[in-house]
Amino acid sequence: MSPTSTIVSTAWLADNLRSPDLRVVDASWYLPAAGRDAWNEYLDGHIPGAVYFDLDALSSHETSLPHMLPLPEQFARAAGALGIGDQHQVVVYDGSGVNLSAGRIWWMFRVYGHTDVAVLDGGLKKWRAEGRPMETGALTPLPARYTPRLDAGLVRTLADLLDNLVNPVTQVVDARSAGRFQGEEPEPRPGLRPGHIPGSRNVPYTSLVAADGTLLTPAELRRRFEQAGVDLTRPVVTTCGSGVTACQLLLALDVLGHQDHAVYDGSWSEWGAHPDTPVARGPA
Repeated sequence: MSPTSTIVSTAWLADNLRSPDLRVVDASWYLPAAGRDAWNEYLDGHIPGAVYFDLDALSSHETSLPHMLPLPEQFARAAGALGIGDQHQVVVYDGSGVNLSAGRIWWMFRVYGHTDVAVLDGGLKKWRAEGRPMETGALTPLPARYTPRLDAGLVRTLADLLDNLVNPVTQVVDARSAGRFQGEEPEPRPGLRPGHIPGSRNVPYTSLVAADGTLLTPAELRRRFEQAGVDLTRPVVTTCGSGVTACQLLLALDVLGHQDHAVYDGSWSEWGAHPDTPVARGPA
């Protein structure tokens, strides 16, 4: 895996699984309504050598907003405790079959300066379907030294998005379903107004994967963005419900070679609950 890789295949991972410089991370996470327990699923079966990254536990607890980035030193302690050091190649996957959460952890590593990180194309779904080896139980990794190097250009705030309404330099692309984007479906979290950030586009994250959970071809990814009205020559900020699936859009943009992109970390959990933010409903 080169330092610029964004995704790796199951075949590549199988061939390199025993590399001493490789670290595999199970980043599975699910909304409560899914009725799935990511930790117990990890214990029941994971890719050999994979450590479990608990997204809820390893997000910021300095705010009531879900899944906000932790402080750099908090992330460094968590990564080091999982046995991930500055020198390691990292491959992240999840068990959703649609890259529900793997992209978020991929992005978190990138935010804190770890460029040698990729997502397993197809995730655990494809790995299992191919009959590849599995492992049960929890691992106790040897601690490692992780040095965070914040790349603030990959993150946007509420203030940034409000400024963009006045001076719309950046395109805002929402990863939620069309029903939630248009305000026709309820939000899974209480207290949020329905709808979307005015002027934003909608590319549901589930529309970017094939039946086997792998990302669509670059040509098809490009078509999905362009059909949604996204100009891939201009800057993009992605958003979603809580900043998790927005990172799947960033992953696809990275595959396409798009460079100027970031995630609105607060996403709809912040915008939809704020009393003074404008909200649009209906199609983009």
